[in-house]
Amino acid sequence: MRAIGIVLAGGNSKRMRELSNKRAIAAMPIAGSYRSVDFALSNMSNSHIQSVAVLTQYNSRSLNEHLSSSKWWDFGRKQGGMYVFTPTITAESSDWYRGTADALYQNLDFLKKSHEPYVVIAGGDCVYKLDYGKVLEYHIEKKADITVVCKEMPPEEDVTRFGLVKLNDDGRITDFEEKPMLATSSMISCGIYVIRRRQLIELLERCAAEDRYDFVTDILVRYKNLKRIYAYKLGTYWSNIASVDSYYKTNMDFLKPDVRHYFFKEYPEIYSKVDDLPPAKYNPGANVKNSLVSSGCILNGTVENSVLFKKVYVGNNCIIRNSVILNDVYIGDNTVIENCIVESRDTIRANTTHIGTPEDVKIVIEKNERFTL
Repeated sequence: MRAIGIVLAGGNSKRMRELSNKRAIAAMPIAGSYRSVDFALSNMSNSHIQSVAVLTQYNSRSLNEHLSSSKWWDFGRKQGGMYVFTPTITAESSDWYRGTADALYQNLDFLKKSHEPYVVIAGGDCVYKLDYGKVLEYHIEKKADITVVCKEMPPEEDVTRFGLVKLNDDGRITDFEEKPMLATSSMISCGIYVIRRRQLIELLERCAAEDRYDFVTDILVRYKNLKRIYAYKLGTYWSNIASVDSYYKTNMDFLKPDVRHYFFKEYPEIYSKVDDLPPAKYNPGANVKNSLVSSGCILNGTVENSVLFKKVYVGNNCIIRNSVILNDVYIGDNTVIENCIVESRDTIRANTTHIGTPEDVKIVIEKNERFTL
């Protein structure tokens, strides 16, 4: 494909509360055995993009470990490959990434040394499937300067945490509001952009000269009347996980057969780093209904409508309902957990009860001696 890929995976969100205390949002576990960044990387690989840069910054250790080998997403090749870029102290700059445009500007060498004419920029905190090649075809057909992937959201969705766009009949973006107080449109930006590489370099250099650091407010919003910015409408499943509620809802969506089939069974596939773990073990007395149970789990109690990540131990007489249990959690006997997200590597003591509500999901973090990542 005639494009290079850039995955913006360095961000943090206060909306994630305690869940982002020890990992970046792009490293958040999804659907039992994936990480959030896997979806953007798999889409890049499936779109035949050969050269991809992942920009990491906030709490990046867990994410860097996950990205330690590029072979899982088929980027282990002689030409191109996957590069992980963290902020670097140089003679000219000793700053962290101060925003998305600044993160791209600090890695301008990568853009200048590439020879592909286009760049696909995607966030690492969204769950979706997309052929970026089709977005590029649309971009060229419309003679666009920038193409933004957009999605029409249902009326009940809180869209004020996204960028809202308004389009004319031709699909050109006429108005772009970033995280407004009041929603005036239900069409949101998915944080996926296609732009000509030389134009991106020019815009980033102009931003840096004016001390501007944000890609959305300082490029998309600022140039909306000067540049031809078009919207490519996405009609399939898309979810942003950058808040506790949306993270919980996204994992729960994978309990729906149609969502599971779309991601797990339909071509193209989503790839992830593979751990060599034994299959889940269901001991006598285990009772499991409508749940995703990952490899390495050992179950003794009752599990209903829940997502269990790798190496979860569920003790005797436990009841787990409508919950997300992250990796390597030990749940003691006679424990009740409902409407909760249990942080990874926790030891939940026996005979305890943790109950949240569907409107206010409880995050369970036990302070104990298992302090590894």
